[in-house]
Amino acid sequence: MPLIKLNATQGLTGTLPAVSGANLTNIDGGKVLQVVSATDTTERSTTSNSFVDIVSASITPSSTSNKILIICGIAGIRRDNSLGYISARVTDGASFTKKFGHAIMYDAGTSYIRLGTANASFLHDANTTSAKTYTVQFNNNRDSGNAIVGDNGDCNSTITLMEIAGW
Repeated sequence: MPLIKLNATQGLTGTLPAVSGANLTNIDGGKVLQVVSATDTTERSTTSNSFVDIVSASITPSSTSNKILIICGIAGIRRDNSLGYISARVTDGASFTKKFGHAIMYDAGTSYIRLGTANASFLHDANTTSAKTYTVQFNNNRDSGNAIVGDNGDCNSTITLMEIAGW
């Protein structure tokens, strides 16, 4: 390849290499193709270590090579007067489950504790063109007392799904 020089008074000198379409195979990779979002403000409580649904959203990828960016958060996290800790996760109910708050709060005391929020983001290689539903969930890992999300019904728990074009 010839050397190309930039001269402030004469401009660009030399020859540029030829560019063919073969070098530009996928200029759309990484673009956001669609966005789906859901919000929930319902107060939910559990005394169980079984996961409880908070908020869900569905997205249908247009290609198996595309990825799903999941951005999620739970708000109004509270534990009533008991021992215990809360965990949170996002799942598609099949091949994808990621915890984003294991032991969000823990206290050996017996007073009320309010934490606020827990947020996360994940990139999922869904490898499908079928609809995918992702759900944010929480549980009470101590099986005692109340683990609460959506404290007083005035907090937003959210999930946002973005289809990202593959490379």
